[in-house]
Formats: sequence, C-alpha cells, structure tokens
Amino acid sequence: MPIKVLLLILLLPCLTATAQQRHSDTADDLLEHLPLVTNVALKLCGVKSSTADSWEYGANVLGSYAVAAGITWGLKHSIHEWRPDHSDNKSFPSGHSTFAFAGAHALQKEYGQVSPWIAVGGYAVATGVAVDRVVKDRHHWYDVCTGAVIGIATTELVYHVTGKLFPHGHTTVACTGNQLSLHITF
Repeated sequence: MPIKVLLLILLLPCLTATAQQRHSDTADDLLEHLPLVTNVALKLCGVKSSTADSWEYGANVLGSYAVAAGITWGLKHSIHEWRPDHSDNKSFPSGHSTFAFAGAHALQKEYGQVSPWIAVGGYAVATGVAVDRVVKDRHHWYDVCTGAVIGIATTELVYHVTGKLFPHGHTTVACTGNQLSLHITF
C-alpha cells in the first residue's frame, strides 16, 4: 500500500507543473485531469473496478486518454479555428473538454457499478470544465461539445478494442511436479 500512496503523491505535483508551464488557466488545467486522477486513486486504494485485470485497466484508462489526445491534437493542428479571445488558432476542439470527458467516461465505466455518484461527480467536473472554458472566452460552445464527444467516443472505442484483445475468462496456472499447465475458461 505505501507504494500506491507514493505514486498518488507523485502524480499530483506533475499535474500542477504541467498547469504552470502552459498558458495558465490553472483551475481548468488541474480540473481537466481530476476524473483521471480519481480513477487512478480509486484503483490504487483498492476500490473494485469493473476491469479486474490491471493491464487491461491501464490499457482502457490510459489508452482512452492517449487516443483522445491524438485525435484532438490532429484536429487542432489541421483546422486552425481562432479562439474567441484571439490568443491563437488552436481552439477546435477543446482539449480540456476532451480530457475531462474521457476521464469521466472511464470513471463511469470502471466505478459506476460501485456508486452512480462517482460517475455523476466525474461528469459534473467535466461539464464544469467545459462551461468554464466557454465563459473564460477560451473556446466556442461547439469546441467544448466536440471535445466532449471525442472524449466519450474514444473511451468507448478503446474499451471495445481492449475487450477484444484481453480474454475475459478465468485463467489458472498450475504447476505439478515437472509439468506446467495453463487453463483459460471463457
């Protein structure tokens, strides 16, 4: 358990450092990652997630983030939509909304069965981030809506793909004498 707490303690300052390096909308920069951090914190604290296998869990949660980031980055660098405050032409889609909703949807998929309030909290934070981005004139309403769709859709896609890649059966490894047997039940 101490290693899990250590990992969590190390993760939070990394997010703060990331927020301070970019154009600082500090609250948004931290809150966009809160659903992901909550997801990881619940797993590290031993709360039972819907994905029992740690490798599949990591592929689902982190893969959702990675695919969402790739799609968002590609769109931002090919569409060149100006922000409402005219600070740059990387407005479409909202990366903050994409990450917040990807994390919230993964939180719902992993811990929605534990309590629906976990999912409600994740989506509330994501919605708050999206609304705040529009209120602060950093994005148009369609930037944040598209970011939300990308976050949720990529999470669904990644969960679907990892569901095909990882067997969902019971795996038993037995060693008797000089024989090793592997039994997988689907």
